[in-house]
Amino acid sequence: MRLDPAGVSGPTPKQARGPGWRQCAHGWYVPACVDQEVVEQRIMEQAARLPSHGAVTAWASLRWRGAAFFDGTEQGGRIVLPVPLVGNIRSDDRVQVSKAQLAPEDREVIDGVACATATRALFDEMVRRKRLLPAVIAVDMAVAAGLVSIDDITTYVHTRPAWTGVPLCRKAVVLAIDHSRSPQESRMRLIWILDAELPPPLCNRAVFNLDGRLLGYPDLFDPIAGVVGEYAGADHRDPDRHRADVVREELFRDHGLECFTVVGEDMLNHRRVAERMLSARRRAKFLPPESCAWTLEPPPGWTGSLFR
Repeated sequence: MRLDPAGVSGPTPKQARGPGWRQCAHGWYVPACVDQEVVEQRIMEQAARLPSHGAVTAWASLRWRGAAFFDGTEQGGRIVLPVPLVGNIRSDDRVQVSKAQLAPEDREVIDGVACATATRALFDEMVRRKRLLPAVIAVDMAVAAGLVSIDDITTYVHTRPAWTGVPLCRKAVVLAIDHSRSPQESRMRLIWILDAELPPPLCNRAVFNLDGRLLGYPDLFDPIAGVVGEYAGADHRDPDRHRADVVREELFRDHGLECFTVVGEDMLNHRRVAERMLSARRRAKFLPPESCAWTLEPPPGWTGSLFR
């Protein structure tokens, strides 16, 4: 709300200076009891300052559209990011303002908030992240949320050859895929490709035995060598989940597949993870298709998904 000397449509100046209200943006106030830790609340509060031609963009636009992994933080939640806005807007430490042009077709209103389109927001987010691996993860997660396709963002990038950040974005869209389900899965895949320098793997692809039984959907699968890679996040520490993981790994091994697992702490050392991947591949059997006890071909009448 804006200030209202009568105290009808907003707090009076005196009330706004008291403990019952807090300023969320220049000229805008919310009751102090409103939880500003909720990321959607932060986005909405900063969107209030937008001019008629401005928009929320980058991670904030993607989050407002429902993309869960864009939570407005970095380093495991230790750093809270300013809300990215595009337009001629008064800046402070609560927002990151871009003065870049925003074409009318790149702006739309979603649930009352002016947002950059998903493709424009993803482009801005890749540029904001500055480095290749985080930029690829941004594309993977926007695709996983169903907001864009790889073709959508690739076309968008290639039709803006002179924009700041385009070289990075071109590299990122080439490495992005349709079937990653978490940032850490994407990170593991990129270590496999960029650090271990191995051929691109399949991700979350159904693997069957020769009788048509589903063995599982490995996070990472190398069908040439016969290697399964799994990321075990914090949720895998639950006893039931851990037990299921062990059973599944045994099932993969029983069918001639070599396995390796990566946990969260491992991601701090890409070289160590790459060495584990290379070691698993050296142990793999590299069997020809006719000698494998597994297959990527679904059994007749299969109605399930080929990707998790």
